[in-house]
Amino acid sequence: MILHGWQLFKSLVFVILIYSGMAVLGLVFAPFALFSREPAFMACKSFCGWTRFLAKWMLGLRTEVRGQVPEGEVLIAAKHQSFLDILLIFQALPRGKFIMKRELLWTPIIGLYAKRVGCIPVNRGKRGTAIAKMVRDVAAEFSDPGQLVIYPQGTRVAPGVKVPYKAGTGVLYDSLKEPCYPVATNVGLFWPKKGLLRKPGLAVVEFLEPIGPGMERGAFMAELEQRIEEQSDALMREGGFTG
Repeated sequence: MILHGWQLFKSLVFVILIYSGMAVLGLVFAPFALFSREPAFMACKSFCGWTRFLAKWMLGLRTEVRGQVPEGEVLIAAKHQSFLDILLIFQALPRGKFIMKRELLWTPIIGLYAKRVGCIPVNRGKRGTAIAKMVRDVAAEFSDPGQLVIYPQGTRVAPGVKVPYKAGTGVLYDSLKEPCYPVATNVGLFWPKKGLLRKPGLAVVEFLEPIGPGMERGAFMAELEQRIEEQSDALMREGGFTG
């Protein structure tokens, strides 16, 4: 009980420190980020590094990125368990940009920098219209090369919970005609979807072998889900998950 309380207290201080760091970095880089994407990327990657350093130093939460990190114009379909996998993926990629909820555009600091690095906001409430607009926006944004990250399940999913994969990933795969890199993770074991407690351990994001362009959409989605889920399950077992 004492150890749990101490870890909870450290988690609270950790959260305060990382968001304080976000505010400082956001304000310092903002005048430059308004005119160029490079300072925006620098600010965001600095925040990722700050968070990873604090997690290891304060909480005993180590982080690791495995596999071949892609470059160039590719699609990345990633398992999403918590804010931590966003940070690990973004820091690893040369020019990462995310399909994101439109509401996040109005979040202080996060909204500004998400827009500056080229993230694509979508309205999740109108499925058909949202997918069509997402495809158009992605096509326009690809004038600036980068790695487009989408979460096929559309939201954070706690370890052991099953949520279906959504059609938008398959539509983008057909439209872009680029390789798709699946990404597995176990970060939700240590940095959960909900709650304050951050646990010690080794949080991993793993880039898997790419799926080449040209597959039939249904076959692509089946293979994508199988690869991500099987390797995420393996990583979670490695992290001690028995559920």
